[in-house]
Amino acid sequence: MNVVERRIGLEQEFFLVDEAGVISDRADEFLQGCHLLAEARNCNAQYFVPEFVKSMVEINTPPAYSGTELATEYLKNLKLALAVARQMGLRLYPLSSYPLHIMPVMRDKPNYHIQARTVGYERFLHAGKCTGTHLHLEVPPGVIDTRVAVSYNSTATEREELLNIYNLATALDSALISLARACPFYEGLAIGLASHTIRYRGSETFGWEGVYTHLQPVGGLMPYADCVESLVEQQFLRYYAWLEAMDKAGIERHQFWEAGGSLLKSAWNPVRLNRLGTVEIRCIDSNYPSIILAVISLVCHAAHRVRRDQLTVRPAKGLHTFELSGDRLWVPDFEYLNGDLLYAAATVGVKHPRVKAYVDSILQFAIGDGGEGAKYLTKLRSELDNYQTIEAEILQEFTPATAQLSTEEGLRLVRECCDKLEAQVSWLDGEHPLAMLDAEVTLF
Repeated sequence: MNVVERRIGLEQEFFLVDEAGVISDRADEFLQGCHLLAEARNCNAQYFVPEFVKSMVEINTPPAYSGTELATEYLKNLKLALAVARQMGLRLYPLSSYPLHIMPVMRDKPNYHIQARTVGYERFLHAGKCTGTHLHLEVPPGVIDTRVAVSYNSTATEREELLNIYNLATALDSALISLARACPFYEGLAIGLASHTIRYRGSETFGWEGVYTHLQPVGGLMPYADCVESLVEQQFLRYYAWLEAMDKAGIERHQFWEAGGSLLKSAWNPVRLNRLGTVEIRCIDSNYPSIILAVISLVCHAAHRVRRDQLTVRPAKGLHTFELSGDRLWVPDFEYLNGDLLYAAATVGVKHPRVKAYVDSILQFAIGDGGEGAKYLTKLRSELDNYQTIEAEILQEFTPATAQLSTEEGLRLVRECCDKLEAQVSWLDGEHPLAMLDAEVTLF
C-alpha cells in the first residue's frame, strides 16, 4: 500500500539576551541581520520573524517530508541566527521562560492591542514571558478552509484524515508537556509547575492564572472531534466566544477583522487548525535542539503510523493510555486528558504513575512505525523510570528550589543555557542530525 507523504513544519520562539544574559529588545535589528545574511547565503529570509514583544524572535523551517529533513533545516536556520547574534554581541536563550523578572515591550500593532484589551494587558503579558515550540502536521491540501473550517469540496477520505490527525495531536498534549518541560523558574521563582503551560493556557479549574484562564475555548485544549460536523461546530463556537469577549471589553468587531482576524485566527489553542493547511501543535516548551529533535521524532512516527495503517483515532470512556485494536487507535477520553492527566503532567510530570503509563503507551505506539529515530524512542521507553527533564536537571543546581532566584544566579543560568544551545547546534550540525537520536548518546 502506498502511503501519502505529508509534510511537517516547525516554529520555535527564543528570548534575545545580551552577553551578560540580560534581556534585550533589539529584535528588529537582529532580524534585519538575519534577513541580510540569509539573502547573502541564498537562503529564504522569511523564516526569521518577529514576535509580539521586542525581546523575542521566532525561527521557522520550510515544510519538510521527513523528520531528518526538518531537523536539517531547523539546525541550518538556527546556526545562521546564532552567527548573526554573535556579530551583534547578542545570544539566543532557548528555554520556555526567562528565569528573572522582565517587563516585555509589546509591538504597537492593532491585532496585539486587541488581544491585550480583550484578555487584559497584565494577563496578556504572560505571553511575552513564555516561549513555545509549534509543530505543523500537514493534512490533505484544501481540506482546511479559512471561511468554514473544513472545505465542502473535500472528500470523505480527506476529512477522515484531518479528524484522525487532529485527534492524535489532541491526545498527545500531556505527553508533550511532560517530556519537554524546560525552565523551572518564572519571575525568579521555581513554582513547581510547567510554567509555559500554566501562564499561557491557564485554567479556572486548577486555579492557574494565565493568558486564557477565563477564555478556555480560545486558549485551552479543545475536545476531540468525532465527526467533521463537530470539528466545524467547535471552530465556530470558539470564534463567537472570542467575539463576545471582545464585546465585553468594548472592542468593535470590525476592528478585529480589519486587523486580519478571521475564523481560524481567533484560535490560540494548544491544538488548532491553521490556514497553512496544517494541524498545529502549540503545547511544547521551547527547549534545546536535542529535546526538539526527540519531540519531532515522536510526533512524526505517531502521525506516520496513523496514516500508514489508516487508523481511526477516537477516545474511549475510562481509557487512560493509548490502545491499538485492529484499525482503531483508542486514546484517553477528554475529561481525563484535560483533567487529571493534564494536572499531573503540569505538576509532578512524567514521574507521576499515570503520566508515565500514558507516555509509555505513546512511545510503544510510535516505535511500531519503525524508521530513523525509532531506536532512540525504544531506548527512551526502556529508561522512562529514570527520565529527567531539563527542568528537573536545572533544579538540581539550586537549593532550596523554592527560594527566590538572585539576579546573579539567574543571569548565570541564562548564560549557561545559551552556551548549551550553541554547543548542541555545533555538535548536531551534520547531514543526518536526527540519526543522532539512535546513537549511544544521552540527549535528555
